Amino acid sequence: MITGVIESFDERRGDGLLRSGDGVVFYFHCVAIADGSRSISPGVRAEGRRAVGHLGHDEVVSVRSLA
Repeated sequence: MITGVIESFDERRGDGLLRSGDGVVFYFHCVAIADGSRSISPGVRAEGRRAVGHLGHDEVVSVRSLA
């Protein structure tokens, strides 16, 4: 599991970035938000699972708020 803070989330594009506790930044798409809301606020503590995305890059899936 990766735990960190939502650094950014673009509602229009439907994607964002999660910065892990050790400073690594991971991309995520709104369909990866676990509660199905398709939205998460920047600054929220969150966690997710690291996975390989469609283009072969590391992403976070099953993103959920810890707040």
